[in-house]
Amino acid sequence: MSIGDKILEENVGGYDLFLRTVAGTVAIIALAMDVIPFQWEWLVAFIAFTGLFTAITRHCSLYAFTGFSTAKEMRKD
Repeated sequence: MSIGDKILEENVGGYDLFLRTVAGTVAIIALAMDVIPFQWEWLVAFIAFTGLFTAITRHCSLYAFTGFSTAKEMRKD
């Protein structure tokens, strides 16, 4: 498997995908409602972006580097 294949491989699925989506959405709503104290806004924005981006692309770079995956294996017949 080449590095390009590893970078594009889907490795987020199931409950992990759901939790990332919920965490990102809740963080965006909290930021929009100005519930988060100013000193924490950048961290919460990073969590929101990371959660939603990895949920949309179904790829987590940390998972790719460690070889971990929560996505179901696709059968290639």
